[in-house]
Amino acid sequence: MDVMGDKATLLETGRFVQPADREDPGAAAEEMRHRLAAEAGDVDAMSVLGSLLLRRGDLDGAESLLRAATAEGDRAAANNLGVLLHQRGYADEAAGWWRVAAVAGSAAAAHALGRHHRERGDEPAAEYWLRQSAEQGHTLGAYALADLLEHRGDVGAERWLRAAAERGHREAAYRLARALDRRAGAERPDRAERATAAPRRRPDRGDRADDAARTPADEAEQWYRQAAARGHRRAALHLGAILERRGELKEAGRWYLNSAKDGEARAACALGFLLRDAGDEESAAVWWLKAAQDGDGNAANALGALHAERGETQTAERWYRAAMDAGDVNGAYNLGLLCAEQGRTAHADQWYRRAAYAGHREAANALAVLLLQGGDAAGAEPWFSKAAEAGSVDAAFNLGILYASRDDEAAALRWYERAAADGHTDAALQVGTARLREGDEQEAERHLRCAAGGGSAEAAYRLGTLLDARRPPAEAPVLGEPAAEKTECEEWYERAAEMGHRRAQVRVGMLASARGDVVEAARWYRKAAEAGSRNGAFNLGLLLAREGSEPEAALWWTRAADAGHGRAALRLALLYARRGQLAQGQRWASRAVDLGPAEVAERAGRLREALRQELTA
Repeated sequence: MDVMGDKATLLETGRFVQPADREDPGAAAEEMRHRLAAEAGDVDAMSVLGSLLLRRGDLDGAESLLRAATAEGDRAAANNLGVLLHQRGYADEAAGWWRVAAVAGSAAAAHALGRHHRERGDEPAAEYWLRQSAEQGHTLGAYALADLLEHRGDVGAERWLRAAAERGHREAAYRLARALDRRAGAERPDRAERATAAPRRRPDRGDRADDAARTPADEAEQWYRQAAARGHRRAALHLGAILERRGELKEAGRWYLNSAKDGEARAACALGFLLRDAGDEESAAVWWLKAAQDGDGNAANALGALHAERGETQTAERWYRAAMDAGDVNGAYNLGLLCAEQGRTAHADQWYRRAAYAGHREAANALAVLLLQGGDAAGAEPWFSKAAEAGSVDAAFNLGILYASRDDEAAALRWYERAAADGHTDAALQVGTARLREGDEQEAERHLRCAAGGGSAEAAYRLGTLLDARRPPAEAPVLGEPAAEKTECEEWYERAAEMGHRRAQVRVGMLASARGDVVEAARWYRKAAEAGSRNGAFNLGLLLAREGSEPEAALWWTRAADAGHGRAALRLALLYARRGQLAQGQRWASRAVDLGPAEVAERAGRLREALRQELTA
């Protein structure tokens, strides 16, 4: 039962009411007029004056007036007399007068009586009286009834929450929004359905869409907005989150700010992230500091990460510890990361274990990686398994690597497939590669497309190779005809090449050369060669030689031959032989024999013998 000692409490509980259809005197003159009328025996004046004195805290003065008015049958006086007696500590006598007023039709008294019974554990009586109050249109009665029904899991709770919310009760609006939000989450389609679902158009403000067509999520947002507009800080937080997910960042920030100013630490933290993403790191730190000082572990972690990025490791560690103290297990995980970066392996192990034992799946994965790096594969495996079973995609991929290192390809592929199904790019590449080895090109292509779309240069190259093998042989370009459009395989080669994949760069150069685009071919060959590709260096040399730049071609062939390219060594041997530099030619011919392959070694051997005979003639 609420302690009813001041004006604010009386008004908030709804147990104090003004007599119906009567003007609040307000001024001293009006109060005097009511006093004179009450002394003359006016029942209405007694009730009004008693309520005024009760509101002021003059319980002695109010009680005699309210008792007198109650004796004359004034139900508002009976209700307020119950409030007064409850405030004095006479709860049972107060309930008696509330019953009198409620039977006489006072919705406020029925609400107070219902709450009295609920606080004593008599839920059937509580429900009866709260329902009487709610059905008479009493806002607080509707809310209290909804609270009782929701506690019991009764589906009728939503009806009364809605009734209270529609009458302006902000907490009812918030709780109704939360209920609708939960329903929207339960009705949300799964991942596969979302991938194919058409986007839902939000109605314009001018639309008159049928209420039945509105989703629970739409309605939840409406009630969050109403509660937030009335100053409900948690509603403002949830509204901000909805708007942020939708990309309406300016309005989201405004609601976060309102909520944060009202003391909601989570809103201050969210506002910090919004400002950080907008590039205002200093303002973000201010709000994170406020939230962290109010006990928000997420904000403390954000501050720790900010200081860690600046190299202020001691300050970072202090905030990570503060996050742990606030009950945020991410603090222990982040401490583990910090110690691992500093080479403090034993401390990293300690913090990872603390977070992992608390159920942090990425900490379990990090701990397993740490153990594996230390040579303890047996100790790493159960932690990888625990993290993977808890949903860590990285752990599932790491398990695949672990089994592959033991030559258990079947088990490795199972974990790769599991990680790939959750969007792990490298796992999708591994599955695609395995399917290629098995000859299942359709499945290989599907996984390679996923990996390439996720940014894997190797997957893009392999996908290009797969598609390239299906192409019919290209005809030589006819002089004067426009260049053919790029095929899909070339587009994938180019994507891989742009990401620095050397073999893809060479392949793009070859395709450009086949189209007759010498400039483009030279550009890609040069990129590959400068990145260390011996094939790129060899092909660039061929291109330059055809263009008449033999000296520069010789430089690139030399680089390729030094890297082990047999054909480049043979080209150099032929070049020096033509120039008459027989000793140099013989040396490179010998190098080509050593490097191979077989057909190159055979030709280089014949050239070396011819040069030897020429030199000894």
